[in-house]
Amino acid sequence: MKTALKESTEVSSEQRVKVFQPKLLSIFKNYNAHKLVSDIVAGIIVAIIALPLSIALAIASGASPAQGLYTAIVAGFVIAFLGGSNVNISGPTAAFATIVAGIIAANGFEGLVIATVMAGVILIVLGLCRAGNLIRFIPHTITVGFTSGVAVTILIGQIKDFLGLDFGGAKPVEAGEKMVEIVKNFTTLNYKALIVGAIGLAILIVWNILAKKTKGVAAVIFGKIPASIVAVIVGILIVSFTPLKVDTIGSLYPDLEAGLPKFALPSFKLDTVIAVIPDAFTIAVLAAIESLLSCVVSDKMIGDKHNSNTELIAQGAGNICSGLFGGIPATGAIARTAANVKNGGRSPIAGIVHALVLLLFLLVLMPLAKLIPMPIIAAILFIVAYNMSEWREFVHICKTSGVGDVIVLVVTFVLTVVLNLVAAIGVGLVLALIFHLIKKLRAKKQGGECEE
Repeated sequence: MKTALKESTEVSSEQRVKVFQPKLLSIFKNYNAHKLVSDIVAGIIVAIIALPLSIALAIASGASPAQGLYTAIVAGFVIAFLGGSNVNISGPTAAFATIVAGIIAANGFEGLVIATVMAGVILIVLGLCRAGNLIRFIPHTITVGFTSGVAVTILIGQIKDFLGLDFGGAKPVEAGEKMVEIVKNFTTLNYKALIVGAIGLAILIVWNILAKKTKGVAAVIFGKIPASIVAVIVGILIVSFTPLKVDTIGSLYPDLEAGLPKFALPSFKLDTVIAVIPDAFTIAVLAAIESLLSCVVSDKMIGDKHNSNTELIAQGAGNICSGLFGGIPATGAIARTAANVKNGGRSPIAGIVHALVLLLFLLVLMPLAKLIPMPIIAAILFIVAYNMSEWREFVHICKTSGVGDVIVLVVTFVLTVVLNLVAAIGVGLVLALIFHLIKKLRAKKQGGECEE
């Protein structure tokens, strides 16, 4: 990740001159029917992958399933249309789950909309000020620390639905509060939910292993069909045709209906605006880091070069539109972007198709979403948490880095889990700066002693 963040700052001379140059405007010179078909196929496959993830991540964020889809549709379309990457796929991601849940709990959904819109404005300003290369100053230890911390909070947050626990009306937000409720109410464990969740988790694990181990036709089947869709379908069949009746999206969100995202302008009350300013900056920083990292990863996969400032402007516009159309914060999603590339996507058309396919689902197939069991959603998010945890990198830093880096890593991780991302990133940056200054002073002192 460290190398990737550094490479994201190496912008070509042409990109330095042109702050805003959407990739979509440059693809049609050599575009043909074959490329169009590849982009359409990739867009459809990515939409199938994004469908359960968008729903699951919205629920993990304390929002409704529909709001996750609104985000993937609106922000996904706008960012693909305006973005500085040919293949970046944007939508709701796990990195935002805890901060979104906290904002909703403290300031309601309108507070989240205001924070998301403000974050979008901040991102646009960063892009216009050519700040795309400043992301390199975010220490690697901080990004790994808060990413691992977010993974742990997501895992903790899904234990309730995976085990079918009854919290008796309590709605904890912080990870510590959730753990207290889990321990206190563990005796309410629902074995039916546990069985359904375990089956879903087994499908997700085994399917992904088979996708890597098999060859030939089997490899195509396991590689092209997302494991999450298989788990969702099996979960729906189990709940519909066996005695294993558990909570579903429809039972928890009975008002969920098909329909277009609706534009709604929030009332920008001064006290709410002031209250969410730290959250808006956190959302902007996370969106910038994750989207530019996603761009760098995809650049390597297709031999391309993204425009980081254009991407920041597009991410800003996407978040503004997402907030105004009932969505939650969005950013580039590395896993969905990689899936886009692996399935033939080579232009922003694939990202636009992905958004349009999700819109079709929202309008036509929403009743099916109501049948998805909550333990299956929890199982999907367990896998998301594991994949984003970066535990190997966490251990590697602890083994090979200096004391200062390890302290920054661990403190950022702990504060992310115990408090929130705002505190974690703020304290992490202060500690990183302190240890950097100490290191420079020591180096200067040693250099002086050598001269003597």
